[in-house]
Amino acid sequence: MTEKSAKDKTISAQYAELNKFSQNEDFERALKAANKILGVAPQEYLAFHCKIVCLIQLGRFDEAIGHINKNPEYLQTLIFEKSYCYYRLNKHQEALETIAKCESEPDLRTKELQAQIFYRLEQYREAHVIYQNIIKNTDDDYEEERLTNLYATMVFLEENERADLDELRETPYELCYNKACMLIASENYLEAEKKLKQCEKLCRDKLEEDDITEEEVDIELALIRIQLAYVYQKQQRIKEAQVLYTSTLKLKLQDVATQAVACNNIVVINKDQNLFDSKKKMKIALNNTLVHKLPASQRKYIALNNAILNYYINQADQCEKACKVLESQWPEFAHQVMILRSLNLIKADKISEAIKLLLDNQNTHQESRDIYVDLCMAQFYLMKGDKMEACRVLENLGDDGAFRPGIVGALTTLYLALGYERAALAVFEKTVQFYKKTKVKAADLSSFWRQAADFHIRNGHPQVAANSLEELLSVNNDDNKITAQLTLACAQFDKERALKLAKQLPTIKELSQDIDLENIQLLTAVNLKKSPAVGKTDSSLPNTPRMDEKKKKKHHHRKGKLPKNYDASAQPDPERWLPKYERAGYRRKRDRRLAKDVIKGSQGTSSGQSEQFDFSSKKVEEIGSDSVTEPSPKNRQQKKGVSQQKKKNKRR
Repeated sequence: MTEKSAKDKTISAQYAELNKFSQNEDFERALKAANKILGVAPQEYLAFHCKIVCLIQLGRFDEAIGHINKNPEYLQTLIFEKSYCYYRLNKHQEALETIAKCESEPDLRTKELQAQIFYRLEQYREAHVIYQNIIKNTDDDYEEERLTNLYATMVFLEENERADLDELRETPYELCYNKACMLIASENYLEAEKKLKQCEKLCRDKLEEDDITEEEVDIELALIRIQLAYVYQKQQRIKEAQVLYTSTLKLKLQDVATQAVACNNIVVINKDQNLFDSKKKMKIALNNTLVHKLPASQRKYIALNNAILNYYINQADQCEKACKVLESQWPEFAHQVMILRSLNLIKADKISEAIKLLLDNQNTHQESRDIYVDLCMAQFYLMKGDKMEACRVLENLGDDGAFRPGIVGALTTLYLALGYERAALAVFEKTVQFYKKTKVKAADLSSFWRQAADFHIRNGHPQVAANSLEELLSVNNDDNKITAQLTLACAQFDKERALKLAKQLPTIKELSQDIDLENIQLLTAVNLKKSPAVGKTDSSLPNTPRMDEKKKKKHHHRKGKLPKNYDASAQPDPERWLPKYERAGYRRKRDRRLAKDVIKGSQGTSSGQSEQFDFSSKKVEEIGSDSVTEPSPKNRQQKKGVSQQKKKNKRR
């Protein structure tokens, strides 16, 4: 056998092995077979192409790019493979540059890759144009996938650049989901809610056909449910949104981007509550791999929420680091960064430094001054106690802010609190002149005109008040109350006009046409009867009793009866209020039976002491004079016995 025939036999055998391994998706052994072919025949292009494909399938993108660069003669035929490797390495600019080196018209797969790269680079218009051209010029089984990508690009376009939503397809569920996202971008949350629920049903029906478990169905539905929770959150249905976010995060989600969005939105719901939970959620939302999985519009808000969370949990250093990241990567958040830094200073009781920080920021950004920053500055001045400086800041907001009804109300309140009525009056006059020049509809400022009129009438400026009432009357021609107020105001400086306006007011007869006087009288009488403190009633009202007819009953107190032998000049017995058994001369019956000289005292008493215990020989006067002593401590108990005896006597 010749050397050439042996070489050919080896190549054919290895190609057979290569084909077998590639069909079995055993790319590691397929790569070895390709290397054997290239070892025998280095110029074998098919084996080289198979080697590059095996490296891509194994995720060895850098190695694949290195082999292509070593063989520049194969570049034009491997444009797609090289650009795809750059795309997977997130080197999108290098991928576009590789496609641009293509000398001929790029093939279909290269165009689709180019559109996907534009989408990752957030160049949505360019991606939209490419997908439109591909769909027009192709007719294969991948139309639904291309339509899904086309709808995804339309979400980020302006509303006037999108196609008519009614003409867009809604099946399969991927198309319905992207259509719901377009409605969310247009802030049409009610319709978006309906589409998302329809999308969830379509997805569930499709998954149930594949006979998978309920847990796997929930994982597939996670993205739709999180989007639905976002719609609830925008509609201020916070509890429903929180339930959906929490239940979805309990699943074993593989998509890091979906987890990050749900965690960030829960942090927004928590605000300054549940800070420990928010801190855990924010760690998930700040995953480094999200740089290439979420668009910049979402990542910048996650970074802003992280800075705000650090402020809430009193981590000033971490908040400052987050502010620096925001300032460097997203300059559009410059005002928010300044406010966060000033709030950190306020927490440290450095109000003057916070005000200086905001002042410096406003001076350096004169062209893009933010009213919100000025309002924060005014609030800081009020916290400092400097009301005049707060008024100065509010007056210098410019035409866009100084004449807003809320700002005008705050200014007048502050000036009146300081006692500057003239300054408050000047604020109202300037505001009235401004709205007359700009010709703003009075219907939008009806409450302002009413407040202005009341303020000017109270401060003795009827002419200015009349101007405000005229603005109200131009919208509400049939409002008699406004006409009456305008009549009273004009009566102070223009009597002729006041008379004309008074003629437009309805007469008393016209006002009382629909009033039933009899019913009013009856109702008044009923209310008077029910009233606890009724004065004099009107005699004209029927069935109303007069107070003079009802004579008050006089209660006569009877005099107490005196004894028959009562002597008013005699001194009463000092023991008359004591019970009988407590009086000095009281003796029990058994004691009376004893002899005068026989008395049994307590143990140890002598017979000589018996006389002092014998009260039979003493007169009543002597007994009464000797027995006045201090009350006994047992008197409370004894009196209780007397009261009980009295009760018994009463029952008899």
